[in-house]
Amino acid sequence: MNPIAKLLKALPPGTAMVAGGTAVLGAASYIHLAVAGQSLAGADSAEMAGVSVLWTLVMSVGIGLFFPIEQELTRIVAARAVRGEGAAPVLRKAGLLTAGVLAVVLGALVLFAGPIADRLFQGDRALVAVLGAAFTGMALCYLTRGVLAGTGRFTAYGSQLAIDGGMRIALAFACAVAGLHSALAFSLILVVAPFVALLATLSPTRGAVRPGGPITTRELVRGLGPLTASTLLAQVVVNAAVMSTQLLEPTRTELISGLLSALVLARIPLFVFGSLQASLLSGLSSVVAGGDHQGFARMLRKAGLVVLGLGVVGGVPAVLIGPWLIEVLFHAEPGQLGRLDFLWFAIGTTCYMLAMVLGQAQMVLHKHRAQLACWAFGTVVLLGITLVPGDIALRVGLAYAVGSLATAAAMLLTLRGAVPRRTAAPTPDGQLTEV
Repeated sequence: MNPIAKLLKALPPGTAMVAGGTAVLGAASYIHLAVAGQSLAGADSAEMAGVSVLWTLVMSVGIGLFFPIEQELTRIVAARAVRGEGAAPVLRKAGLLTAGVLAVVLGALVLFAGPIADRLFQGDRALVAVLGAAFTGMALCYLTRGVLAGTGRFTAYGSQLAIDGGMRIALAFACAVAGLHSALAFSLILVVAPFVALLATLSPTRGAVRPGGPITTRELVRGLGPLTASTLLAQVVVNAAVMSTQLLEPTRTELISGLLSALVLARIPLFVFGSLQASLLSGLSSVVAGGDHQGFARMLRKAGLVVLGLGVVGGVPAVLIGPWLIEVLFHAEPGQLGRLDFLWFAIGTTCYMLAMVLGQAQMVLHKHRAQLACWAFGTVVLLGITLVPGDIALRVGLAYAVGSLATAAAMLLTLRGAVPRRTAAPTPDGQLTEV
């Protein structure tokens, strides 16, 4: 049995629906941007650049802020379910935490709406409002997904992903058929789709919430700070190319749109890898709990081989035909990016996936601060290369590749000799301690 099959076999019952939902949502990103690129091709190039920047912000800042809440909520709810305790108190406290984070984000958008619009959206304040609404929908979806995953309701979890993706595809084609040629129309898709998906899965979410004992705020937030910071920095690394170009050379709107299209193609392996993360985390936790140092190293090696395989399978076609594909699929301006640019993006994606694998190992070993330090190091390397004088397209591509490589290398160093050889016992909140 090959490594990918072994990882897939480790998936909990019902998560095939999650993989299907992830596939639909991933495909929706490509279709949404491709249809927008075609529809806005005849409009001002700043229109597509606006969609590109907003999409990047939602998929970087939004994920960085709210995905960690889902992770922690899933972990705590799952541990309580094993003990026969309900998730209602956890959801209430996590809801208040999510509301607090969202209030800060929305407040900042309102306070700095003018500068944000001028710097990122060519002065269009409507896109700033759309950004805030998209963050709200994302926050609510991640909150409910944490409960669904923690209680094992994977069918509802996957359904929410699939409905979100399906709505994005349907609305993108609807905008195209209606002859809409505005960034606002295609950006609003990122608001409508998650809210529809949320409402469609509200019933199973409510069914998953049962009364239970109280939970302390400390139990919910103690690992959330480093995890959120790590996730945000990871999103900076993987999405920096578009934002760096927008900030450093905002007049190159064709290049900004082309960079997003190129990164979307180069990151196809990330969507496949995303469906394997749950099984990898479960497997690593099991071998560490048994004190199996060799098993831990063996699983990491196999996961690394899977990542390298995904990188080759996705990277080679991207390098060979990527420049042509972004012109055909996304209506990118010809000559903006070449094969060398796609090579850096493919290398960056492969190294980024390696960093994600090693980051999972750090989480299992409770090295949250080390994980944060590694992502901070990679981000500094990325920024340093980005700010070196020269062609902006070359700088951002090289920065993505070297920044991701630096992060993975730093993580590898922190894991050497770090695996406990003694048996570990689970604590009440689902963590592991040596005995």
